Amino acid sequence: MTTLTRWNPWRDMMTLREAMNQLFEDSFVRPVRTTQPVGSPERPFRLPLDVYTTPEEIVIVASLPGLTPDEVNISIEGDTLSIRGELRPPLENVDYLFQERPYGAFARTLTLNVPVEAEKAEAVFENGVLTLTLPKAEETKPKVIKVKSK
Repeated sequence: MTTLTRWNPWRDMMTLREAMNQLFEDSFVRPVRTTQPVGSPERPFRLPLDVYTTPEEIVIVASLPGLTPDEVNISIEGDTLSIRGELRPPLENVDYLFQERPYGAFARTLTLNVPVEAEKAEAVFENGVLTLTLPKAEETKPKVIKVKSK
């Protein structure tokens, strides 16, 4: 039995905002093509991150499948955080139909806009997911001021 789907010409159309976002993404955000392949030491790929904040800390999450904690380098210098490593290359003696997972050297550097206590930072690696927790410096944590009545 086949299912008929009503054709909707508007479904495949892109809004002007989506078209402009795509234009800017292609022009400015993605790295310019060079002779060095992405993932090479000369041109590491940009590690995707999720970063969120709570009143007490900044949390950074990265997916690093197949790596061990020893294969990830994390450093904090002043207000700059760097995460570096290398994902293993794909199999060599196969013909890929398509290949979407990145491999090779990766690097990501962030400027932290909030002072953190680097010596209390904690990095946990579980099931290929790196979670880096950076406690905020005491002076940046929110203070509660009690209102008194007279």
